[in-house]
Amino acid sequence: MHDQGSLEVYPKHPGSAPLSDEGLFGKPFETMLSKTALIPAPSSDPLPESDPGPLLEVPYLQFPGLSRYDQLAHAVYTRLGGVSASSFSSLNASFNTGDEEEKVRANLRIIKDGIGAKDLAFMDQDHGTNILISRRGNRRTFDVPATADAMITDSPDSALLVKQADCQAVLFFDPKNQVIANAHCGWRGNAHNLLGTVVIRMITDFGCHPSDIMAAIGPSLGPCCAEFVTHDEIFPETFKRFLVRRHFFDLWEISRFQLLEAGLNGKNIELAGICTRCRTDLFYSYRAEKITGRFAAVIGLKGIGDNS
Repeated sequence: MHDQGSLEVYPKHPGSAPLSDEGLFGKPFETMLSKTALIPAPSSDPLPESDPGPLLEVPYLQFPGLSRYDQLAHAVYTRLGGVSASSFSSLNASFNTGDEEEKVRANLRIIKDGIGAKDLAFMDQDHGTNILISRRGNRRTFDVPATADAMITDSPDSALLVKQADCQAVLFFDPKNQVIANAHCGWRGNAHNLLGTVVIRMITDFGCHPSDIMAAIGPSLGPCCAEFVTHDEIFPETFKRFLVRRHFFDLWEISRFQLLEAGLNGKNIELAGICTRCRTDLFYSYRAEKITGRFAAVIGLKGIGDNS
């Protein structure tokens, strides 16, 4: 076994289900496909190709609808299979949480290798409405993380990554025009209709038609836990139809409604239906843990890897 330097590997979170015939997830999810990638463990020393050293089991989820397209790569990673420790155990994808930079970089390599990407594009997310646009042949847009909450591209050069811990990552794909997008949408994003704005930019900047666009809403804060005591101050009046009980809102249905209003076909919208606050064994949750990491949702066009 090769020396891995100062990086200790955590194949699974201490509170997660044991590895079984159904994988690290235990009982399979009804709405998503559970998969596991075998990734060489990060090492401080270069390893020969003939012996990559120990392998990490890195679990991830996929949406059944998006998985039908061979030209598309996507994955919703969990908090399992990385190298971070303590509150950030273990596949933390964010530098802005207090985690060690070296470990975050190692985790991002694991994520990049897991999806087969040459590069990962990510943002300094700030719950705003800024959208980054990158066209085929122009990678400079994603070279340095910019403040934004959504990315759109028709280029296979980079996979688009959103970091989350209760907020939604919403993946978009237009198979006709070969355009992808990834949006970070929390309650502020819903209040500003970020998802509708993403669809508008896909139409105006890339010639997409709403009926061709697929969207997938990932694991995030569910109606069971989305409590907003000050909702009269922060939400528009129209959101009251999404109250499930006093102070609790169905943000998933708000996002779905906004996508339908933008012109998407209901059959093209997938919903994970997994609450991150309820499943801290698999996902980071700011509401449940406060000091915690961020898990990654990634989408890319095939050709993103050196061997594609």
